[in-house]
Amino acid sequence: MALTYRCLIIDDESPAHKALASHISKFDDLEHSGSAFSGMEALKMLNENTYDIIFLDINMPLLSGVELMEIQPKRPLTIVTTAYSDFALSAYQNDAIDYLLKPISFEKFSKAIEKARTYYSGKSLKKDDTTNKKVLSLRVNGQMTDVVISDILYIESLGNYMKLYSAKLNLPLLIYGSLASITSEIDSTDFLQVHRSYIVNVNKIKAVTFKNLTMNTNEIIPVGRKYQILLNSFFK
Repeated sequence: MALTYRCLIIDDESPAHKALASHISKFDDLEHSGSAFSGMEALKMLNENTYDIIFLDINMPLLSGVELMEIQPKRPLTIVTTAYSDFALSAYQNDAIDYLLKPISFEKFSKAIEKARTYYSGKSLKKDDTTNKKVLSLRVNGQMTDVVISDILYIESLGNYMKLYSAKLNLPLLIYGSLASITSEIDSTDFLQVHRSYIVNVNKIKAVTFKNLTMNTNEIIPVGRKYQILLNSFFK
């Protein structure tokens, strides 16, 4: 049976929805499965439904496309569709697979879809099921160290390094890499980015306020402005 990719269009302008929906309809393996007219509406739909590809506008009120990418690093495959060239670097830094400038020709759209197919064909060949992964194997001081994922309290970004705090370890582990690099190794149902510098284990949270949250160890973690939206949506 042929694969069908569920697509969500996120844009605050109706003509953009019509143009993208028209392009999508020309592919047998694409399905137009949803339309969001704001970043906030998209966030709700992404939390309630499953999509394979999102077509994401950048310039939207309240929650921009870049902000949505930053607060949802584990979102579906993202193709940016915008009238602005200024945000290409931010888009690619947040793992967008392509960046299409409006008006979007069918030729450019087709090339982006080919990239998406290539991505998913490669992903299907991977043997590891990270959603069932129980242990992280990390290089610490030149040696491999195993950390039980459910024991992690939170991970703090420090430039090119991260500090990983575990309930079973006396000292935090200093690891080379970025928060974005480790999100693919941990289950998004248990971990949530609440600040540009912090990912937390939601099962270890004791209390949540507007500007910070308290872990069950009584440590206070700041909550970034744009991440408050995601945090509220998650606990709803």
